[in-house]
Amino acid sequence: MAHEIILTRDGSHSILHQTFDVTYHSIHGAIQETQHVFINSAFRLKAIVQEDISILEIGFGTGLNAMMTYLEAKRLDKKVDYCAIEAYPLTMETIRSLNYCEEMACLEEQKSFEQLHRLPWETTQQLDHNFSFKKLKQQIESVAFDNQFDIIYFDAFAPNAQPELWELSVFKHMFESLKPEGVLVTYCAKGVVKRTMKAAGFIIEAIPGPPGKREMTRAIKPSPRL
Repeated sequence: MAHEIILTRDGSHSILHQTFDVTYHSIHGAIQETQHVFINSAFRLKAIVQEDISILEIGFGTGLNAMMTYLEAKRLDKKVDYCAIEAYPLTMETIRSLNYCEEMACLEEQKSFEQLHRLPWETTQQLDHNFSFKKLKQQIESVAFDNQFDIIYFDAFAPNAQPELWELSVFKHMFESLKPEGVLVTYCAKGVVKRTMKAAGFIIEAIPGPPGKREMTRAIKPSPRL
């Protein structure tokens, strides 16, 4: 995979995938995008009402979303079961070069960040007593769970790069993977994507996006009583 490390505008690194000509995060800031789209718009909302939270991440990539969730779970003292899907993992050489722990002023957690990538695939491991973690090396299209997750971080490459990851069949799988009242969040706010999510059964919310984006999307699986 042809890629290079780039510096985003908040000082944190991202990856430029040269084949698809897309970045793994917003060029306006990788850390601030993850904070806004995934932590603030999903994890913190569930943490208000739940002690145990199960998360499915579509597109593990650099591991930034998982790492920031791990740090937030520790801060809030919440129990998290985290499952990440990634078909094309990055090398450890690349991972060690990323500056996330430095930029978040938590260099003492660098070992935990690298451990996310070193842990074996397809098995559940404990990163600490409150954070269990599992990686699945597979294509997004083959994801199939049933009423298992409270949150989905949908962080696939943009629809113009990999449109097959944003099709109705994929979002139907995502819908089935969530528990009732579960939440899917994504940086993407394209009209066609929101219509596809709605066709899969989701209730759609267009909410303010991170710096550099006017909107993002939060999709909710309705309770059977609605």
